[in-house]
Amino acid sequence: MTSTIERPPAARAAGGPARPRRPKRDRTSKTENVAGLAMLAPAVLLLALFIFVPAILAFGLAFTNARLISPYPAVFVGLDNFVRLFADAAFFRALLNVGYFAVVVVPLQAGLALVMAILVNKKVRGTTFFRTVYFLPVVTSMVVVSLLWLFMYRQDGLINVIIERVTLGLVTGPDWLNDTSTSMPAIILMSVWQGVGFHMIIWLSGLQTIPADLYEAADLDGVTGWQRFRYITWPGLTATRSLILVTITIQALSLFTQISVMTQGGPLNSTTTVVYEAVRSGFAQQETGYASAISLVFFVIVLLISVVQRFLSREKA
Repeated sequence: MTSTIERPPAARAAGGPARPRRPKRDRTSKTENVAGLAMLAPAVLLLALFIFVPAILAFGLAFTNARLISPYPAVFVGLDNFVRLFADAAFFRALLNVGYFAVVVVPLQAGLALVMAILVNKKVRGTTFFRTVYFLPVVTSMVVVSLLWLFMYRQDGLINVIIERVTLGLVTGPDWLNDTSTSMPAIILMSVWQGVGFHMIIWLSGLQTIPADLYEAADLDGVTGWQRFRYITWPGLTATRSLILVTITIQALSLFTQISVMTQGGPLNSTTTVVYEAVRSGFAQQETGYASAISLVFFVIVLLISVVQRFLSREKA
């Protein structure tokens, strides 16, 4: 039995073959793809303009003697910038400082943020207020926060006034930012205070993904609070934990704003960092090629640390 395809009246009248109609769904899908690409284009353009292109330029300039303002063109110098870099005591002091900062800030900030998240996750009155208060420093500019704490850390600032009042004048506070033994701890304290609210929100989002049935079953079994945390809460935060550790580590290693505003790397390079050294070399000293070499080495170090950290914190099969 042979089947025939019914042609439209116009086609039958002209005697031509019937043209298949394009499905409406295909046209809609094509329109959606074009709209999606149009909305994605500005973000891709900005990423290329401010991330990828500068990264490529920095990689190329790291092997030249380029200067920020110079009448002479840049000349290829090979590995001279890297040889100079690894012989620079200030660079290794900056590495030591950011390592010290990261080792202290990462566990302190992550742990404090987790405790705060657990507290505000409880179904009690006033949790919304405390979430807002804890998160308020995050939405404040780091430059503004640094300036406020700069005045608080002065010899006659608020912190030393409180110390003198509490101790009835028996203890006099130090000059926090001009003492090599207290400058970096002062920066650490301010940085943790400013950033802990952001990671509290991330921990809180992870806590709310843990099924409540697990806690109800634990209550029926009469487990303790520590057992609830160890066997339910902590394993349920595996993915969140990896994200927080990586983000805090990258932020700690990229320490710059606080140093630029509060100490300018002093006293005696006790607070200088790799990013600050790169910016100072590139803009203050106008050695763009050397600053690019610092940035390239720092990028490799951060990448290796992030890969190792992600490997160690991965989910075990």
